[in-house]
Amino acid sequence: MTDTSALTAEIIEQLLEEWLEVEFTFLHVEEIASSIAALRRDEQDCLLNWIRRIATTHIQIAYQFALRAPDLLTHMERRLIEAWALHAMDTYDRAGISPAVRVIKDVINFTRLSHERTAGVVFEDVGGVMLNFVHGLSGRRLKLEQGEAVFTDSETLFLPAVIARMPSVADNFVLCKAMVAMMWAQTRFGSFRTQLPELLNAYEDAARALKHFQALETLRLQACIARELPGLYREMQRLRAELHETLPASWQHFAQELAQADATADDSLRLLARAYADPAAPPDICFQGELRPDAVAKCMAARVAKEKILLRVKLAQLEQELKKHRPDETKDRPAQFGLTEKPATEPGLTALELTLDGAPIAPPEEVRQLLTSIQLDLGEIPPEYLFAAGPGEYDPRLYEEKPADPDEVWQGTYHEEGASLYPEWDYGRQHYRKNWCVMREKDVLPVHDGFREATLEKYSGLVKHLRKTFEAMRDENRLLKRQAYGDNVDIDALVEALADARDGSEMSERLFMRMHRSERNIAVMFMVDMSGSTRGWINDAERESLILLSEALETLGDRYAIYGFSGTTRKRCELFRIKRFDEPYNEEVRARISGIRPQEYTRMGFAIRHLTSVLNEVEARTKLLITLSDGKPDDYHDNYRTQYGIEDTRKALQEAQRSGIHPFCITLDEKARDYLPHLYGAVNYTVIDEVNKLPFKVADIYRRLTT
Repeated sequence: MTDTSALTAEIIEQLLEEWLEVEFTFLHVEEIASSIAALRRDEQDCLLNWIRRIATTHIQIAYQFALRAPDLLTHMERRLIEAWALHAMDTYDRAGISPAVRVIKDVINFTRLSHERTAGVVFEDVGGVMLNFVHGLSGRRLKLEQGEAVFTDSETLFLPAVIARMPSVADNFVLCKAMVAMMWAQTRFGSFRTQLPELLNAYEDAARALKHFQALETLRLQACIARELPGLYREMQRLRAELHETLPASWQHFAQELAQADATADDSLRLLARAYADPAAPPDICFQGELRPDAVAKCMAARVAKEKILLRVKLAQLEQELKKHRPDETKDRPAQFGLTEKPATEPGLTALELTLDGAPIAPPEEVRQLLTSIQLDLGEIPPEYLFAAGPGEYDPRLYEEKPADPDEVWQGTYHEEGASLYPEWDYGRQHYRKNWCVMREKDVLPVHDGFREATLEKYSGLVKHLRKTFEAMRDENRLLKRQAYGDNVDIDALVEALADARDGSEMSERLFMRMHRSERNIAVMFMVDMSGSTRGWINDAERESLILLSEALETLGDRYAIYGFSGTTRKRCELFRIKRFDEPYNEEVRARISGIRPQEYTRMGFAIRHLTSVLNEVEARTKLLITLSDGKPDDYHDNYRTQYGIEDTRKALQEAQRSGIHPFCITLDEKARDYLPHLYGAVNYTVIDEVNKLPFKVADIYRRLTT
């Protein structure tokens, strides 16, 4: 029976001394213990649980929390105390100890802002939904990022970390959607086609002129949204009504003029002089955000120059492709691209059709997107954009973004720009560390040394056996028993049915057998340990296993990918591309397998999370994540090699399982039976006791997993 009596001050003091390491920190915990001892048992358990969890992150944060938390229980909800504690730990992860302690000490301000944490919508929670929403809209394909305010540079939409102007979560979500729609409308309906910075400088107060112009554009764009997204428009007007946002009487005629279907940003500029002279303040509309003309001008200048040359390059490639189908006598004649107008399908854009030598053609999606983007920026497609680039006329460096060299960005301080950030489970605090692991993908340097040929010769007998076995697995016929209909009687089922009938039980109707041809629909991700401990025989055995598996899988036809993983601390997590799902098993892939070399340590959680996301993008009925490793999770000079790493890996595997992926581990670690059942479950791993058996076992294990 659970003891519900309150803990004494002596017991609480002992716990605090242990968690706060009083022997070394010399912190005074007597008064804290007395304060907690005066509480009910459930309140004691709540606070002590959080003190222990925070102490696993930093003892000083836990101590400052313990000083203040007992007094807060009387007037602060427990969920807010939990949010306060988690916010302090997340702040420590991002900014260090001093800002985290400030969060603890500034609890009054946290309470004041608690509405944002209860009714507000958080970018991290709604960013994915909003990105899908904006990708479903017409026009340029936009990006979405977190920023300090609501604005767009014409390419990326920025939203703040929390939106909490409305009293409920549902309404704040609608407000967030309205903000995204308004920024999309600015790019979609030509708000940035004017030379706005220069035009605003003509006014005595440029900032005031900008505010008035934005108010006029917001009126125009609301009308555009009403025509394109009437349901959302009604919700936007409801939000305005709830916030008592009304339009000044002197602005009513502006709204009427700008509501016309043919109104453009030029009309807003035409009305700006009158609006600027009006003494009435421009309406402040909840979803309008900010206009930042300088950021837009900078982004547009780079994009316009890039897209002009890129369109000409794509037209040159299209010309080469179309020349294959021309008559021989016309193949040397330069192609003449043009545009003709066709019935409009998208309001706000002139519907254009690409022609070649006067005849309409269906351009690739990338060319259509380029034409749309250029028209959004310029309002037209200038004739000089439609000349295909000559053979020596373009340089890919002018229009292709050069990815940062992963080896260069690791030099000196660790740079997170361009990296993927993944959370990590901290079992001590029982919460994720957000954006904790800095991950980059790298290519394995291919080595053309005849490794494949040597492996196939070494295992020639096994290769023949594997190919024969895997051929038999391909789209095999299977006998299904106990069917409601079929070609033959299932004797076992019939005997059981007759026995049931004699006992007076209901007789089953599933008395037949039939042959069923099953088609394989499998996608497999091989996650290969490339830590330093795999040097020598283990590395050779891993590479040989991958060669044999790849050869067999090519016979079978299953889709598969191969990635290696390693790294040093959370700031340098590396995944090594060996074979992608959409990549054929060719000489380059074979050379990459040969080029697999031991790297650093075995931080596994980030790799599982990233490869889970890769697998989830593949359409398959069965998805497997098979890990080849020689040891348990490990890393350099932090606590990842303790229970922390085990629990983070376990959490990542649970996330994979929840998304429909089946993890399995093949390991050479003799001590693996101590921890693998906790990670993978009792039957989802196998231990190979000798390195030289690995190539023989891996293919057989795969066969058993997929049949």
